[in-house]
Amino acid sequence: MSQLITVGLPVFNGMPYLPETIASLLAQTHEDFTLLVIDDGSTDGSLQYLKTIKDPRLQLHTQQNAGITSTLNRMLQIARTPWLARHDADDIAYPRRFERTVEFIRRYPSAGMFYSDADYYPMKKGQAKFRSTRGDPHKLREITRAGYLLAICHPSVTLNIQKARSVGGYRFDLHVEDVDLWWRMALDFDIHYIPEVLVGMRQNQASSSWRNLEPQAVNALYAQYLLVASLSNLAPRSHEEVYPLLFDMLDRSKLELKRNLRAANFQFSQARHAQGLLSIARAFFSSPAGFFARIHYGLFPQPNVRNGEDPALLLARCGDRGIEAQWAWCRPALPNP
Repeated sequence: MSQLITVGLPVFNGMPYLPETIASLLAQTHEDFTLLVIDDGSTDGSLQYLKTIKDPRLQLHTQQNAGITSTLNRMLQIARTPWLARHDADDIAYPRRFERTVEFIRRYPSAGMFYSDADYYPMKKGQAKFRSTRGDPHKLREITRAGYLLAICHPSVTLNIQKARSVGGYRFDLHVEDVDLWWRMALDFDIHYIPEVLVGMRQNQASSSWRNLEPQAVNALYAQYLLVASLSNLAPRSHEEVYPLLFDMLDRSKLELKRNLRAANFQFSQARHAQGLLSIARAFFSSPAGFFARIHYGLFPQPNVRNGEDPALLLARCGDRGIEAQWAWCRPALPNP
């Protein structure tokens, strides 16, 4: 039987976590895969470490630094299997990740994408759970058609390469290349949720998402704006044009809640419990309603978690007032999460 999966691992200064990540990938119960690693101009010893690995499954490429979006698209171009399993250089693949993914591929061969639950790694007492949208392909498409973004952990995703390329692959160096792809995949193809924790997401203060929290939040609004514009048959305005409008729309209390909860997760993982409790207190005072919503999610995970602001308000803020009422009238109704 021909090989199904290429594991796509972009690396830029992945030390000191890279060896543990590689070890988790090479120790999978399903062993028939290619590990496609692209070193994106690392300067920290990552490339030197990668060159010491003798496993025949490793396919190593190097390039001058081009950024994550260009690197991911290169993976979609050079992979020689039908499926690309995404992974990050500081995260952990639990032993049955590829075994379970292959089972789902064989069960749903016409799917466009699979993803699973994820937890934080190393998981310690007091840490919150990763919020994921859970549902069948119909539910995920319904949420997307209502103008909201899906909450999916990028390193848990496996993409059908041909279908990902058909919708344009990854776009933009805006730290939201993932959520922008998810909505395009959800509209055209079935996305299947694997209801297991198969990936450990490391709390890493050096990661791009940690260092770019505010611009990432604004850019996520831009990804949602592109979705809503597409659903409304509008030609979207450029990122440069609407960024100031989206920046003013940003909910600062939600951003501070996320920042402090993320800090608490990291501090608890480092056994810095006093600092973790202080960050929890700051999270509560930044947004009491949002804080209790997160607590409720941790105790009773909701299936239709979605990200974004009201689509009609988003269009209005970006100057597309002519169809605001039309969108509010025709958009699908969704239950509250």
